[in-house]
Amino acid sequence: MRSIRLAFRTLFRTPFVTTIAVLSLALGIGANAAIFSLFDQILLRPLPVADPQRLVNLSAPGPKPGSQSCGQAGDCDDVFSYRMFRDLEQSQTVFAGIAAHDRFGVNIAYQDQPLTGDGMYVSGSYFPTLGLRPAIGRLLTPSDDQSIGTNFVAVLSYAFWQSRLGGDPGVLGKPVTVNGQSLTIVGVAPDGFSGTTLGVRPLVFVPISMRGILTLGFKGFENRQSYWAYVFARLKPGVTVTQAGAGLNTLYHSIINDVEAPLQKGMSDATMKRFRAKQVALTPGWRGQSSMHKESQTPLLMLFSVTGIVLLIACANIANLLLARGAGRAMEMGVRLALGAGRGQLVLQLLLESVLLASLGGLASLLVAKWTLASIASLLPSDGSAVLQFTLQPAVLFFAAGLAVATGIAFGLFPAWHSTRGELVTTIRANAGHISGARAAARFRATLVTLQISLATALLIAAGLFMKSLINVTRVDLGVHVDSVITFGITPEKSGYDSVRALELYGRVEAALAAIPGVTGVTTSMVPLIAGDNWGTDVHVQGFPDGPDIDNNSRYNEIGADYFGTFGVRTVAGREFTAADRNGAPQVAIVNQAFVKKFNLGQGAVGKFMSTGSPDSLNIQIVGVIPDVKYSEVKKPVPAVFYIPWRQDTHVSSLNFYVRSPQPETVLRTVPGVLKKIDPGIPIEDLKTMPQQIRDNVFLDRMISILSAAFAVLATLLAAVGLYGVLAYSVAQRTREIGVRMALGADAGRVRGMVLRQVSGMMGVGAAVGLLGALALGQAASSLLFGLKGYDPVVFGLSLVALTVVALCAGYLPARRASEVDPIQALRYE
Repeated sequence: MRSIRLAFRTLFRTPFVTTIAVLSLALGIGANAAIFSLFDQILLRPLPVADPQRLVNLSAPGPKPGSQSCGQAGDCDDVFSYRMFRDLEQSQTVFAGIAAHDRFGVNIAYQDQPLTGDGMYVSGSYFPTLGLRPAIGRLLTPSDDQSIGTNFVAVLSYAFWQSRLGGDPGVLGKPVTVNGQSLTIVGVAPDGFSGTTLGVRPLVFVPISMRGILTLGFKGFENRQSYWAYVFARLKPGVTVTQAGAGLNTLYHSIINDVEAPLQKGMSDATMKRFRAKQVALTPGWRGQSSMHKESQTPLLMLFSVTGIVLLIACANIANLLLARGAGRAMEMGVRLALGAGRGQLVLQLLLESVLLASLGGLASLLVAKWTLASIASLLPSDGSAVLQFTLQPAVLFFAAGLAVATGIAFGLFPAWHSTRGELVTTIRANAGHISGARAAARFRATLVTLQISLATALLIAAGLFMKSLINVTRVDLGVHVDSVITFGITPEKSGYDSVRALELYGRVEAALAAIPGVTGVTTSMVPLIAGDNWGTDVHVQGFPDGPDIDNNSRYNEIGADYFGTFGVRTVAGREFTAADRNGAPQVAIVNQAFVKKFNLGQGAVGKFMSTGSPDSLNIQIVGVIPDVKYSEVKKPVPAVFYIPWRQDTHVSSLNFYVRSPQPETVLRTVPGVLKKIDPGIPIEDLKTMPQQIRDNVFLDRMISILSAAFAVLATLLAAVGLYGVLAYSVAQRTREIGVRMALGADAGRVRGMVLRQVSGMMGVGAAVGLLGALALGQAASSLLFGLKGYDPVVFGLSLVALTVVALCAGYLPARRASEVDPIQALRYE
């Protein structure tokens, strides 16, 4: 305690230095803690289940002829057919349990309280394989999904039970309406468990065998060419991943060759060979299954590296401050050593001071981390900010504490060692005039500042690359005019509508929206525009060959009348859809120019026929060609796309509406009331403006650009503070030398030039090293950049100019102070 009190007194003797040090550390540690919070949630946090290290995820890469449905849990290599899952479940011998799951959208209502969100189809083995116990009631078991469409039971998520039902234990045995079907509540999932897919927070878990009931039109249970189920398993005790893979693939290989290979039609010999050679791949499943793991890894590592560099620059500042203060305490250290204090004892005392200083910075960093997390949350789409936690969790607090202690030792070690190496007589001699730091300390301080400049250079250039990439993204020609357009979606099926009533509802909603004052256009589509969704199917086109290994896949959308006109798109040839293109009328399609090019339609595309079924039934006539407009992603090339009228479909489960008005914000507030008058039980999904939807589509670019720019500016300011501190201290130590130079005839300009030459030297070396670091950062971040490579001469040049200006500004004040030294007073003082 005595040492701690002494450390506190020492720190508060120099309040200005202590304040600067605490603020620098707070910024560095806080930025790192904020990014660590995301890093921990997305890449490090295991599932809250028993022994998660024994879980493995299954994937089946290779040819998958037929339909594939993949989503947030992973890409299409990861999905299995339902029949294949059941075959593996019944015959495997290497797992303690194997389970399947798939996300679906729900409209859930309990006692007339509707809520829209996510649900999870799970096999009866899902909860037993995870080793979970219910909060109340029971969880789903294998007996709950042995037969298709007969198990009307549900397990609520703990969060839904608490937030919407008040944690009422009386819900057991009560009915809950899920997508229009009444299910019996049999239990509540345990607290803290939100499913096995990061990015999805299910409100309810239902048997996977109920998909045909809750998702109308689904017929993928018996079809072995319908791939949609995600699968994971738990290893048996004593079984390794390698052993499990070998045992499972023996079974999988026999099913593929004996059962599924004979079902394949029109497959070439080469593709059949690859199909027969397919194997199941096993990967660690302790984090669950989510595409966010792969998609977020590079951006988070990049941001973590950037904040780490900011912290290094802050630590270099503190080390310089402590070296300067240590020089002022040289007499104190010499006297202590002369009186018998051991050097180790003094080093420990000085380290205690630096750790205490870092601890104060760590406490202040929690505010910085909180503000940084709030800023990150504001940059994310609403669904992303709802999935992650932006509060200071215990893991973040421990990380900040550990980082504070580590940095305290790291930046305090050399100053503590250097400050205690002198003897009393030597110290007294050295302190006869002004305090004169040792050459080693001066070189160390200059090296630290040079390192700061190099790190700041690398960060400024990296931030410049990200900002230019974002500018390139904002300049992408979407092909559509989205200003003054709002959008939202509805899914009547989730509220119990059948196909006929749903089609009638869509027409009523269109008419009601068109009647809103100021509305100049209303249209619809099944696939939301530029929202990341992709729907594709194989097509047969007149004049284009069919056969093994020929790519005849195309994206598609079902749209309403005047869809392209509402978005300001003019047809290249032919016409748009009208209200007359409905069920019973001749089937028609509109294609984009990428479709025309892919299927070699040439100038005569309008009038030709195509089909999504048999190649012998070309029953859809192409009536229009449009320019290539963005389909699902701002940054991706436009794929081949064909459009058909949704009014010619007998089953339209959901629809997205687009309303154009010169006052979109007014319409945005009006729409909920309009829908409520039609049917208050239909929830509105993703109500927003189209510009907001575009921003959400490129949120990752915006987030990385803004954060990297903010951290780069912070790093540059910290480096400038460090440069100023070193130069100011150097000028103070060289007062006598400067006085002699001026007494011998050196004018103020020459003295200023002497100091600024020191700036130039550090700037030159630091910038050279920083350029190499920037090239490495640019190459590492190349996958995140759009429209440029990992280097750009303009960005490099502007970043160097900006840093040079900052460095010269930081050096100007010490240089001017040096030029104002009075030789007589300086020499008299000496």
